[in-house]
Amino acid sequence: MNRYQLTEEEYGRALALKRDLHIHPELSGEERRTTAQLRSFFASLPAFRILPLPVDTGLVAQITGDGNGPEIMLRADIDALPQHELYDSPWKSQVEGVMHACGHDLHTAALCGAALLLSRARADGTLRGTVDLVFQSAEETTTGAKRLIDAGLFDLIHPAVCFGIHNWPSVHTGSVVCREGAIMAAKKNFEVRIHGFGGHGSMPQLNIDPIVCAAAVVQSLQTVVSRNMDPRDAVVLSVNAIEGGSDANLVVEGATMRVTIRALSEQAMQRATERIEGIVANTAAAYECRSEIVWHENIAAVRNTPEMTARARRCAEAAGLTLVDAPPSLASEDFALYRAHVPSFFYWVGSTAPGEQGEELHRPRFHTDDDALRCAAALYAASALETV
Repeated sequence: MNRYQLTEEEYGRALALKRDLHIHPELSGEERRTTAQLRSFFASLPAFRILPLPVDTGLVAQITGDGNGPEIMLRADIDALPQHELYDSPWKSQVEGVMHACGHDLHTAALCGAALLLSRARADGTLRGTVDLVFQSAEETTTGAKRLIDAGLFDLIHPAVCFGIHNWPSVHTGSVVCREGAIMAAKKNFEVRIHGFGGHGSMPQLNIDPIVCAAAVVQSLQTVVSRNMDPRDAVVLSVNAIEGGSDANLVVEGATMRVTIRALSEQAMQRATERIEGIVANTAAAYECRSEIVWHENIAAVRNTPEMTARARRCAEAAGLTLVDAPPSLASEDFALYRAHVPSFFYWVGSTAPGEQGEELHRPRFHTDDDALRCAAALYAASALETV
């Protein structure tokens, strides 16, 4: 049997876990049941030990072979989204308003499937080094990787390289994208707070209206991409929420906007940030308002080096997957934070059944092909066993 092929018993076990997690999804930072299921799974694999990392959700399991091979880190994310599931299946979410709309149940079950393959490799003497299986919480809020790192992840483990995956519904099962360079965007989320001077709506001359100012800021921010960015650079700026105003005839004191900026290059992100700061400050001043920007998540782009890309392609081929190409995405991933500590590579694994039209990520009818579980497990295992 191919060393990267799950037996029917192993596949059934990983698939049962995937379906269980899909039925019982948990939001970012709340993945306590998921973590308990993982602890139970690894309790049945004596070759693994769970490392004592002080986090409430998520865990790190480690297996060591009998040789002097390298230490490899494999990462999966475990959280779900605040979304109502519309795709009908026997494994439909039973948690109202929460679903695995991004396929993290597939990622988690696939890494558990890889654990079964690694256990088999250890038993037959082909596991020479150490493999760290990192099950990370709160990827959707891009806070989980930082939480693990701050909790001392890289004091407990010392990997030579790190691999992560994400299912990709525009790619069919059996194929994988091993893209060199930026594959997912850098991201900055922030709030723009406009401070005016409230009063009766019938006396505009006595007030400073933050709503009018906020409307001008929204319009002006649209010029960042259209007029300040090189058209050949991929940049997106979205104002996703505006809060302010009153039901009564009242000019309020303030208005708040929530905004995200995405870019594939550091230079584009720096230029966009400079223009955002200038536009907000100067527009607010023009309307006699005060302004402030509160920055939240600041995530670098997920970027694959030529060396790691060549290595990943060898691993994908060993796993029996077909290499295909796909354009980079302006979505973001906190997997990028691991790159500051260890050379890293991020795969996109096909998750749509051949002949099917895939439903995109974060949509209420999103679902993954169960057979993609075999492919993702094989890819994880090959990334550990072929990396020498």
